[in-house]
Amino acid sequence: MAERPARKPRKPHSAQVVRTERLTPHMQRVVLGGAGLAEFSADTSTDHYVKLLFPAEGAVYPEPFDVERIRAEFPREQWPVTRTYTVRAWDPIHRELTLDFVIHGDEGLAGPWAVRVQPGETVHFMGPGGAYAPDPDADWHLLAGDESALPAIARSLEALPPGAVVRAFVEVAGPEEEQKIDSDAEVVWLHRGERPVGEALAEAVRALEFPEGRVHAFVHGEAAAVKELRKLLRVEHAMPREDLSISGYWRLGHNEDGWQAAKREWNARVEAEQEGTAPAA
Repeated sequence: MAERPARKPRKPHSAQVVRTERLTPHMQRVVLGGAGLAEFSADTSTDHYVKLLFPAEGAVYPEPFDVERIRAEFPREQWPVTRTYTVRAWDPIHRELTLDFVIHGDEGLAGPWAVRVQPGETVHFMGPGGAYAPDPDADWHLLAGDESALPAIARSLEALPPGAVVRAFVEVAGPEEEQKIDSDAEVVWLHRGERPVGEALAEAVRALEFPEGRVHAFVHGEAAAVKELRKLLRVEHAMPREDLSISGYWRLGHNEDGWQAAKREWNARVEAEQEGTAPAA
């Protein structure tokens, strides 16, 4: 039996914070740059993401930063903590990477970091990943999500040609969270207010009168809301799986560590329940 080829070690990128900007009361932008981005590129997918590596509390890592070495030599509780963020923009000329962070005061890890980080500080990250870009052969496009999906939705809208047929829905806390997007497409901003996360989004997409022709869709956000929208699109509208990028970026009541650990099983169960391939749990 042939041996499997050895897994190629993953090499993290290192970058420096160039500048930061508060976009809205709950969205902070961090722009990264520096020589460490010489081999980085994010030009093919509009949902490209990177995995930021935050040092575990009290841990001091050897230089140069090597995540494989850290995981081999340090106990698991001292491994870097990973947080995933969508690439809002990549400037290959100036080699600057823009990331937008949803913030809720001191809650969480990455949000508070994004607020307090200063220009010149070093950031390590893996990536990019990502697989979605608007299909130019589709008759129209559906883009829907909450704040967590806004960077990818905005980037997708900016990648579409003028005049493309688009139905875009973004749920945010209120009007103060709306953002300017460099696109001629109309964005329907849904103001959550005191409603549960995702309720307004699911309601709006369900009420949508679908245009004629083949739709290519990107639907991401809180897992429970995405579950409802997946049923609407896959089951009720019979959208082919290959025409739909849909996933829960996060789940209410879970941090990223907990959600990522359960996400694969959650998605498999949802698919089985909705498409009748297994009995409901």
